[in-house]
Amino acid sequence: MEILILIIVLLVIVLAVGDIRRSLITKPVFKLFKRILPPLSDTEREAMEAGDIWWDGELFSGRPDWQKLLETPEPKLTSEEQAFVDNQLAELLDMLDDFKIVQQDRDLPKPVWDFLRKEHFFAMIIGKEYGGLDFSPAANSYIVSRIASRSISAAVSVMVPNSLGPGELLTHYGTDEQKNYWLPRLADGTDIPCFALTGPEAGSDAGAIPDEGIICKGEHEGKEVVGIRLNWSKRYITLAPSATVLGLAFKLYDPENLLGDKKELGITCALIPTSHKGVVTGDRHFPLNQAFLNGTTYGEDVFIPLEWIIGGADYAGKGWRMLVECLSAGRGISLPALAAASGHVTQRMTGAYAYVRQQFGLPIGVFEGVQSAMGKIGGTNYTLESMRRLTVSALCQGKSPSVVTAMTKYHMTEMGREVIEHAMDIHAGKGIQLGPHNYLGHNYMATPVSITVEGANILTRNLMIFGQGATRCHPYVLEEMKAASNTDEEQGLMAFDGLLMKHVGFAVSNVFSSLWMGLTSSRFNETPVSGETGRYYQHLTRFSRGLAMAADVSMLMLGGDLKRKEMISARLGDVLSHLYMASAVLKRFEDEGRQAADLPYVHYAVQSHLHKIGYAFDGFFRNFPKRSVAVLMRAMVFPLGNHFAQPSDELLQDISTDMMKPGITRDRHTFLCYWKDDENDMTGHMEKAFLAMLDMKDVYKKLRKAEKRGELSGNLNGQALADKAKELNIISAEEADKLAHTEKLRMTAIGVDSFAPGIIENNQFYTTKGDLRKQAVRD
Repeated sequence: MEILILIIVLLVIVLAVGDIRRSLITKPVFKLFKRILPPLSDTEREAMEAGDIWWDGELFSGRPDWQKLLETPEPKLTSEEQAFVDNQLAELLDMLDDFKIVQQDRDLPKPVWDFLRKEHFFAMIIGKEYGGLDFSPAANSYIVSRIASRSISAAVSVMVPNSLGPGELLTHYGTDEQKNYWLPRLADGTDIPCFALTGPEAGSDAGAIPDEGIICKGEHEGKEVVGIRLNWSKRYITLAPSATVLGLAFKLYDPENLLGDKKELGITCALIPTSHKGVVTGDRHFPLNQAFLNGTTYGEDVFIPLEWIIGGADYAGKGWRMLVECLSAGRGISLPALAAASGHVTQRMTGAYAYVRQQFGLPIGVFEGVQSAMGKIGGTNYTLESMRRLTVSALCQGKSPSVVTAMTKYHMTEMGREVIEHAMDIHAGKGIQLGPHNYLGHNYMATPVSITVEGANILTRNLMIFGQGATRCHPYVLEEMKAASNTDEEQGLMAFDGLLMKHVGFAVSNVFSSLWMGLTSSRFNETPVSGETGRYYQHLTRFSRGLAMAADVSMLMLGGDLKRKEMISARLGDVLSHLYMASAVLKRFEDEGRQAADLPYVHYAVQSHLHKIGYAFDGFFRNFPKRSVAVLMRAMVFPLGNHFAQPSDELLQDISTDMMKPGITRDRHTFLCYWKDDENDMTGHMEKAFLAMLDMKDVYKKLRKAEKRGELSGNLNGQALADKAKELNIISAEEADKLAHTEKLRMTAIGVDSFAPGIIENNQFYTTKGDLRKQAVRD
């Protein structure tokens, strides 16, 4: 006993007396930390420090404040934004014929381009003082999503000027002179912008940009000035073929020290009129059969004045930081908007098609195989919309959460791919035969575009989400890294000492809390709500603790090697991502007033995310290189085993059944899906057939009973079916008239487009005399 007391006293003295603690504990740990610290390039460091920490920080802390999340204002449109949606957006959507745009014109029609310019669709993020709309991220996301539900090509054409590019960079960093000249011209469509970042040798690794500018003296407008001589070769640049002003990212060098004593200044962004001498708008690309303009741009020995640098000469070399800080809009708004559109379209249209399309005298939506895919569409779309809203709410608060937007971009585009693939499976031939009646085909083909741009998804998952989140979201690691890199060794040690003690307490708390929550199945965790969703908050808090513990252990044991263990770190990124997605689902459920009709969707979504968290942890433990440590970590997180299963078949069936019911729930879950109340429209014909068949369900029951009795042939359809049923007095004359109309709608809805010989070969889908499909389409 005396020895134990002595040990405790000595330990207290060591920890309590600063000089002793720093000498015996902090200094050795400090040296170890500096040795294992992963090396960071300048671009990595700037990316790490850019942006804000938001709900991701709460999840990474192990102690998420759920009340704080639920009190976050949900994104809403202003009256001005709603008026634009009801008028200008509605008019634009009616103008779009995606089949004609993609298959014949390979571009937006001139009236559409003119309308987009006139109504300032390219100026949603530009301030009103410059003639822009100055819309919120909520409006930007809503508008792009709605357009994407009608035409991906049109949506991309609208989203690019409102995402990463000249407009946003000028707004945040431009000089007054640059803003006053360029922003009004961008706002009214006088100039169309593009931004050139990607090149043949530099895609996701922007630090590898070979394009360079050399600061030198040259002639501009008849005078000798200090400027930049540029050489560049860029590809995959959206709107480049039509752009009149080029935003350009390049590496800037100052060999003659004309700006200072640094010879390598770093990545820089400049704004160059495409009419400027030496600027070459190159060939056009053809991205997966889509019609949005995308192409190449080149320049050789192009001289520009220094004042064309965005922000002026003071921003020379600061381009990468500018780009990273502004990238949140593209990752948090534009590409997720396309994915949300996929979710809304596939849920609404697949639910209708599954009721209209019949096999063996029954809607295909009653067969369990189809119900499985339908349930996944509906449940996944609930997460898609929830994630879109939560991320937009952060942006509406003026935040730029880089980790959150990276998670949003990656997972929403992947979920968008999943739902469109399930929809294609269900639609089968209806989905693969392109034509004016196909509302899935172009969306399906365009899906990989979102997967690959603004940070390829493989890079985003394997390097960015956890790689950035582990340092940015952790309560202490980033500050410890700054202390370790302090050139003043003594000052760095003092800062590190205070952080270390807090970090140790944090880590120990997470270890024991994880074990306790695992042993008690989270039942003693606080929850902000009661009812069926209360337990979910408890489980998510448990996994938040587990993530914090696993991240600390990984950084301690692997150090700089963790950066290269992409498969390991990506799984912890998956845990963080699914914590965020489940949070978004629960937040939406509360925001919408805890709708009982939504519970199957909520249960499916959250249970899916809990299962995927468990799956990610399992893969992390099985592959962690330090096996004894992995066993201990698993015991802390899953002391009683991993019992988080996939959602039940019953939930999938409940969702699929609900998708085949018209009403408020269906409208709430698919409000971003455009459909036109016109049976000749590609969306309207399905909607009208669906509603008509539901209205006639009792008549169809009579017909099926007559078929079973052998009174009516099962091979009849259309007008022939209505006439025969009336002749046999199975239905009344009035019912026969309604049945004939419904059958016409049904046959159109399940039909596919076909074209007379020569139409496809000669690309003659449309002529000046009108739409050839009246002659060529045979359903």
